[in-house]
Amino acid sequence: MEPLYPESASSTTSVEGTVIEDHERYSRQILFRQIGVEGQARLGRSHAAVVGCGATGAAAASLLARAGVGTLTLIDRDFVEPSNLQRQVLFDEADALEALPKAEAARRKIAQFNSRVTVRSHIADLVPENIATLLGDSDLILDATDNFETRYLINDFAVQQTKPWIYAAAIGAYAATMNVLPRFAGSGSDPVDPVWRPTACLACLFPKPPSGPVETCDTSGILSTAVNFAASIQVTEALKLLTGQTEAIRRTLLSFDLWTSERSEISAQNPREGCAVCDRREFTHLAGLGRPHITLCGRNSVQIHEHHRAVDFAAMRDRLTPHGQVRFNNLLLRFERGPHVLTLFGDGRAIIQGTTDVTMARSLYARFIGS
Repeated sequence: MEPLYPESASSTTSVEGTVIEDHERYSRQILFRQIGVEGQARLGRSHAAVVGCGATGAAAASLLARAGVGTLTLIDRDFVEPSNLQRQVLFDEADALEALPKAEAARRKIAQFNSRVTVRSHIADLVPENIATLLGDSDLILDATDNFETRYLINDFAVQQTKPWIYAAAIGAYAATMNVLPRFAGSGSDPVDPVWRPTACLACLFPKPPSGPVETCDTSGILSTAVNFAASIQVTEALKLLTGQTEAIRRTLLSFDLWTSERSEISAQNPREGCAVCDRREFTHLAGLGRPHITLCGRNSVQIHEHHRAVDFAAMRDRLTPHGQVRFNNLLLRFERGPHVLTLFGDGRAIIQGTTDVTMARSLYARFIGS
């Protein structure tokens, strides 16, 4: 059989010296005629980015890696906690006890079951300043975030770069997902033989982010089955796109409640004329206008990401030890003082647990880390 990954070796050698051949690993997927040998080879040359390695992102990353997508970029700003283990399939108890950053924990787990996949893990918050660097060379973006601010940022970038992306969300027993194939810039500049027929973008359906209280897994809970349902649909659509079968993608916003079996679909068949993003090309989120601090899903915490500086964890440990309990590794430092836990990352970003008050969180950061 021809190698599925012609630019590199076509097998994996384990520590024990046994070899797993590509045609053995992917044999059942190749038998699926819509994939076949050619489709599997295309997957091996593909690069997908997953933004968020929590519940949906961990499931999606696992499915993409097991399907043989050759390169994965994993981006997450958070770390593994015990409450994650109920639904975040790439993590175990050791990851939670070590508070390992999710992107790095996911990379390590993927290497254990498919070392043929190149995984680029980034312990970072996706923001306008780094989005081009982190996502620029990917073929496809999968959204697995927990906030609409980041989703609208992804939408801006994807439309600007004419890069496909797939929205996905899960809360309670509810799951939702939508494919976005951006239209090409300018009404008169579409290619003669376009790669795809454009769909609506996120802003076409929802010109503005939701206002008022929004349900989170902290307030409404979440079933692992809803997470895996959303990720399975999302990755199936990704496989269609990465194998060049854009005519087969679903062109609706699909939502499904696994508990009540209620289902709904909203058409995303065509871009909306007059859309501020994909028609008028106004990329306000990409410009960073009014970007707020983000309260994280799943716990009582605030993220501080306004400082960008390298952190010497050993020096910071010496500085903080007189004021509370300190643990650190080469990826992060955790400082516990009273009801608050401050988790500091190598780029100066921090997550303050024990409050949802941004003012208090910033005060704690300034007091113990510096302003």
